[in-house]
Parts: sequence; C-alpha cells; structure tokens
Amino acid sequence: MKTFIKINLKKSFYLFFLLFGITINLHSQNEILSIWNKIPDEINTPDYKEKEVIKEGKIQRTSQVIVPTLSVFLPKETKPNQTAVLIFPGGGYAHLSMEKEGTNVAEWLNSLGITAFVVKYRLPSDLIMKNKSIGPLQDAQEAIRFVRSNAAKWNIDPDKIGTIGFSAGGHLASTLATHFNDKVYESKFNSSARPDFSILIYPVISMDNNISHKGSQTNLLGKEPSQILIDNFSNDKKITSQTPPTFLVHASDDSAVLPENSINYYLTLKKNNVSAELHIYEKGGHGFGLGTKDTSQFWINDCKEWLKINHYIF
Repeated sequence: MKTFIKINLKKSFYLFFLLFGITINLHSQNEILSIWNKIPDEINTPDYKEKEVIKEGKIQRTSQVIVPTLSVFLPKETKPNQTAVLIFPGGGYAHLSMEKEGTNVAEWLNSLGITAFVVKYRLPSDLIMKNKSIGPLQDAQEAIRFVRSNAAKWNIDPDKIGTIGFSAGGHLASTLATHFNDKVYESKFNSSARPDFSILIYPVISMDNNISHKGSQTNLLGKEPSQILIDNFSNDKKITSQTPPTFLVHASDDSAVLPENSINYYLTLKKNNVSAELHIYEKGGHGFGLGTKDTSQFWINDCKEWLKINHYIF
C-alpha cells in the first residue's frame, strides 16, 4: 500500500514551487504536479482556503480547491505504451472524495498495470472563478492535455488515455467526453482533450430537473439555471459518434443519483453507434466507490474484463 503524505504549505510557497516546475515527491512512484502555470479566469480571494479532512494520515476529502493538481501513481512494473487513467473523485461539486474515489482507485488501477492520475479539480465557485460552470471542465481538459503531452515521461501510449469518474466526478468525466472540443480557455498544449475511453461509476449525467442530482446542479449551474445551461450540461444530449467508448455502473436503489442518468447516456451512445457497456446492480445505493461491501465487489471485476476486451490491459 502506498502512503499519501499530507503537505502543509502556504499557498504562495506552494505555488512558487509548482510554477517553477518543481515536483513534490511523496514516494518513489508518486508525485504531485500542478495542472496550471496560470489558472484561466481566476479571481484572487485571499480568505478562500482549501480545507482537508484527514484520518489516519490520509486525506479523506477536500473542498475549496485553489490549486488544481495531478497526483501520479505509477504501477510497480512499467511497460512501454501502457494505458493511463485520469480519476475524477465525486462529491456533488461541493467536495472531493479523495480516498474512496481517488487514491484507492489509483492503487487498484496500478494493480492492473495502469498508470493513474488523481485529478484534484477546482469546485465551482463564484468566489474564485469568473464562470463557475466551466471551471471544472477547464481543469479536466488541461489535465488530459498535460498527461498526453508528457506521455513519454511515464511510458504511456497517448492513444490509451481514459478517465474514470464517480458521481459528480462522473459528470465532469462525461462532460469531458462530450465537450472535449469546447474552447473554454487558451491551452499551451496542442494535444487533444478527448479521452480514449470513459468509465462512469454512478455518474451524474443530466442537469434535467426530473433526474439530476439537485446539489450538483445547483453547485455547478446556480440556483435557477436557464434551460440553455441545463441542456448544455446534460451530457446525454451532447453525445456524438466521436464520444469515447464507455463503461457505466449504477445501482437500482440509488436514490441520490437516479440510475436513469446512466441508462439515458447508454441508450444515446448506442444510438450513435458508440461502443458501450452498462451494468445496473440491484443493490448498492450511492457512493460505494472502493473499499465497501456489496456492489463494489462486482463492478471492479466487470470493469477489468471490459478493459481486457478493449485491449487496454492484457
């Protein structure tokens, strides 16, 4: 088991090191990298500070993210042209579940020989961003461009870079999968922001009032979003033939994020002739992630088989 060490640094000191390309080594196989040299459309709010909940030396959850980062997890045995996955933890766009839907997932992916990157993305806030509805997407697009542009450094195949997202992190992952061509900032990288595949676990997909997770909708779009905004971020309505192949998981008894989110996304993928696989389990509720009983025992095995069938692992 890898250890994930908390680093307490003031923002200014932390930014100094990150902006000048200095990485913080946590383990011989781990490092934390800043996604941005300069965050687009940033609003400087001195009183806005990141908050972490730590248990037994591990970051359980974080909120009020100021500096978006990639935590790099390398498998013990690296192979040329291997697969990589960017991980988007959930938390209703209010916080990030960093262990259950982040570091635990990275370690599981490492066990499959996959290089993993936990994305600590900014949560939508009018206090630190000019347009909170696109702030997380800016981070997601730049994160995958960053990884793809540096693929050789980690022995990654630039055509085998996927994403996995949980709950609201699944909304961000599906937003990236359907809005990868949206120009929401000026990137220094020329590489594509399109994931090669998506894994969506109990994802928020729709912003439609009938099936959306209200907390995620409010946090991302505001209390009374326009229909145009709702439609734009209802990702089942934005699928095309260029949307990446997708593996979806949901539980029938999920009352927080209704399974119709995954079902509608799957049906529209099928309509557009995009390869997709959907698993609806009878029990599991919401937020099972990794490290809990019942449904979580099964989805990782099904996902592993899907990755094998699609030649992302061998």
